[in-house]
Amino acid sequence: MPDDTSIQRSVLAEQVEDRLLQGILDGRFPPDSRIVETRVARELGVSQAPVREALRALEALGLVEISPFQGARVRHPSLDELLEAFAVRCELECLAARLAVPRLSEADLAEFAVLQAAMETAAISGDRHESARADSAFHTRLVRQSGSATLERTWGTVEPFSRTYITIASAREGPGWTTHLHASVLDALRARDVDGAQAALRHHFDEAAGMLRAGWASPEPVAAR
Repeated sequence: MPDDTSIQRSVLAEQVEDRLLQGILDGRFPPDSRIVETRVARELGVSQAPVREALRALEALGLVEISPFQGARVRHPSLDELLEAFAVRCELECLAARLAVPRLSEADLAEFAVLQAAMETAAISGDRHESARADSAFHTRLVRQSGSATLERTWGTVEPFSRTYITIASAREGPGWTTHLHASVLDALRARDVDGAQAALRHHFDEAAGMLRAGWASPEPVAAR
């Protein structure tokens, strides 16, 4: 059984991970930029151990790459890699919708409506951070509504990766560019329309893929040595 010290360190590492992820989302750490372990530890007032653990967690999600003697750097994935992640995530969320609809209660639908309203409010106020938070919470709620722990676990390996880079690529569009896409999903859920929910999700991801194609510059290939 882990002792209290290891538990505290793990919780602290999760908090550092959240702060670093937000730094990537808001552009403080853009693709290809370095994340200096000692600097992050100093800024957050923690030791290097939880920062190192947080960076490893981000590496496992595909957001950071860690090289010997060079430290951590925010990944700059290729467009093809991002589109593949979106295709996988789309299929997982369509499965989630199929499993979730029969389980929906009025209370569940009210929770989705609150998140949709939060996106609309954030769009009006221009709050990109709140818009991204509500967007993520809406999709998370849908996957959890499926009742499948395996699906949720699998989805959790691709969602942070795809969400992070679409947020970066779509920054010029403003915080409300996906709000209407979620409204269509919510309408289908209210109607208990599985096919409609899946169609709305596919349209959502088609729009997101189009945004990536328009705004993502793939990294330059590394010359052979």
